[in-house]
Amino acid sequence: MKKKYVDHYSGIGGQAVIEGIMMKNGDKYAVAVRTPEGEINVSLEEYDSFAPVKSLNKIPFIRGIFSFIDSLILGTRTLNYSASFYEDEEERAHKKDNKNPEAAAKIISVITVVFSLAIAIALFMILPYFLSQFLRRWILNDTVLAVLEGVIRIVIFVMYLVAISCMKDIRRVFMYHGAEHKCINCLEHGLPLSIDNVAMSSRQHKRCGTSFLFFVVFISVILFVFIRVEDPVMRVVIRILLIPVIAGISYEIIRLAGRTNNIIVRILSAPGLMLQKLTTREPDESMIEVAIMAVDAVFDWRGYLAKEFGYDVDGAYEYEQYQ
Repeated sequence: MKKKYVDHYSGIGGQAVIEGIMMKNGDKYAVAVRTPEGEINVSLEEYDSFAPVKSLNKIPFIRGIFSFIDSLILGTRTLNYSASFYEDEEERAHKKDNKNPEAAAKIISVITVVFSLAIAIALFMILPYFLSQFLRRWILNDTVLAVLEGVIRIVIFVMYLVAISCMKDIRRVFMYHGAEHKCINCLEHGLPLSIDNVAMSSRQHKRCGTSFLFFVVFISVILFVFIRVEDPVMRVVIRILLIPVIAGISYEIIRLAGRTNNIIVRILSAPGLMLQKLTTREPDESMIEVAIMAVDAVFDWRGYLAKEFGYDVDGAYEYEQYQ
């Protein structure tokens, strides 16, 4: 079999969860979790977009806003699901006493998403602005101040990634994050899913959420240089109101990066790929097994390889063969 090391867009994406991987393909998503007993539990579900009309998910720049919201909602939902395997007896008993656990879970997810957004806006949008204003007594040029605000925003973002990457539990999540990327890269380079093929694949991917967040920070720097108001309160308000616009632009860049490999896209993608060295770690074989199971549940990768690379894959992935 001739191997073709050329990127082919697969359309699948995912995220790491607690001791597992979530993989999404269209409206379906699968969550594979390594349970405390050492088994792999796989759940397959459908996700309804937050967009009130599905056609909005096809409009450039608008679709990015809903994609961002969907990723937050689905990410929180799957993280909570994976965490449920590691709850203690008291937490499980409390859930049994709850007459409507699904409704309670949805409420908790909404609260978590809103709280997370509030923290992110305060940390990455509002704080850099106020820190830059301390320099106003020495720097009178608004353009220079706007650039310095952007630099502060990038520094805070990088420091945040460095800080969480030092946490033991987060490091394991980042190892699963690496396994997720490796699986997608393995397929998009035309290789069948196997432990060896996935292990040798790159743990960096241009469509990663880390790269998306970098573009959010970078695009905000550019917009805030050119969009200015005199009133200090309105400056803060505009920074908040422009978040959907920034998310929409960032999404289009990430989407383009996943489909194109020209020099401009590679240059734009380089900083995000570098940051992924912080947010991904090399996974072990047990983590790769979980990632393969997640992909296998939601994506016909054999059909994809036949269509994109012109060959059929004999046999099927069986978890038992690696035990």
